[in-house]
Amino acid sequence: MPRGEPADTVADAVAVAERIGYPCVIKAQVLIGGRGKAGGIKVAKDGDEARAHADAILGMDIVGPHGEGPFPVHKVWVEEASEIDAEYYASIILDRSAKMPLVILSRMGGMDVEAIAESDPDALVRLHVDPLLGLKHDDAASLAVDAGIDEDVVEAVAENLVKLYGAFNDFDATLIEVNPLIVTSDRRVVALDAKVTIDGAALFRHEELAAVEDPPEDPQERMAKERGLTYVKLDGNVGILGNGAGLCMSTLDVVANAGGKPANFLDAGGGSKADAIVDALEVITSDDKVDAVLFNIFGGITRCDEVAKGIIEAYSRVDMDVPLVVRLDGTNSEEGLKLLAEANLEGLHNAETMLGAAEQVVALAKGSA
Repeated sequence: MPRGEPADTVADAVAVAERIGYPCVIKAQVLIGGRGKAGGIKVAKDGDEARAHADAILGMDIVGPHGEGPFPVHKVWVEEASEIDAEYYASIILDRSAKMPLVILSRMGGMDVEAIAESDPDALVRLHVDPLLGLKHDDAASLAVDAGIDEDVVEAVAENLVKLYGAFNDFDATLIEVNPLIVTSDRRVVALDAKVTIDGAALFRHEELAAVEDPPEDPQERMAKERGLTYVKLDGNVGILGNGAGLCMSTLDVVANAGGKPANFLDAGGGSKADAIVDALEVITSDDKVDAVLFNIFGGITRCDEVAKGIIEAYSRVDMDVPLVVRLDGTNSEEGLKLLAEANLEGLHNAETMLGAAEQVVALAKGSA
C-alpha cells in the first residue's frame, strides 16, 4: 500500500502532504465510487496545489455514478503518488447463492471496470473458495495466469490475493474490492484504492472497526441507527413499517403495485414493543417527503395490542400531520383494533387486508401530495 494519512481540514491535509512528500494525491473519503470522475481525486505537485485541492474537495458534494447522493466530503486521504504501469482489478465477495467466497480478478482495472465487465464478461475471471480450505497460493497464481496478468508479477498478485482473502475471513467481510491493484514502474504490486464492507452483525467481534464507523449522513438513517431500528431510506412518499424483513419487502412490492412509491424500508422486528413503535413512527414522520404511512403488522411473536399501544403513545409524542393506515392481523389483533377504535385518533385508518391497506395509503398519499 502507498503511505498515506487521513485529514479533515485543509491545514491538516497540507501538513500530511509535507510529511509524505510530493507529488501526492488528495482523495475524497465518501462511501461511493466514481470519485475521480466527480473531481474528488487530485494530484498535487507542491504545497500550493495540495492546499488548493484540499480546499476544493473538503466540503464538496459528490454524486455517485448512478445518481446516488449527494455525499458531502468531510475527510480526505493524502497519500504518496504512484507511477503506474498497469491497473488490475481484484475483489473477494460473499456469493450468497453459492454460500462461498468468490475471488474475482481482471487485468483491466480502473474507473471504467463496471463498463468493461458489462461489455466483456470474460475479462473478469472468477474462483469460488472452499471456506474450509481457504485460498491457497497456487490457486491464486493459477487465477492470475488465467486472467492474463503479466508473467513477472503473477507471484506478487497471488500473494496479494491470499492476503486479501485472509483479511476477508478474519474481519467478517462481505466485500473487499481493490481497484486499481497496480503495477508500478519498478514492477511492484500495490493496492492503490479499496472498498471494504463488514458484516454489521459481526461488528461485536471487531470493536476497533465499530469504533471508526462513520454515522450515516442521512438524518433518518442516523436516527434509526441510534435507536437500533433496521431502516433504509428510499425515494418515495409512502412511509412503510412492518414487523419482519419478509413482510416489509412484500409491503414495498404491494405499495408499488398499487401505484405508490415507498419512502423507506423499516423493520420493527419480531416482538416489537410499544417503545419500538414510537421510535419507528418518529423516524418515519421526520422525513418531510412522507405524505402517508402504512403500518403492516402480522402478529406472531409481535402482539398487535402492543403495537396499538405504541401507535397511541406516538400520537401523544409525535406531531402526526400525515394520515396513517394500520393493518393488524394475528396475535391479539382484536384487542389492538379495539384500543385504536377507543382512542379515536385523527387521521388513522384501519384496513383488513394488505392489498386494501396499500391501495388506501397510496390514495391518501396522492391526496396529500
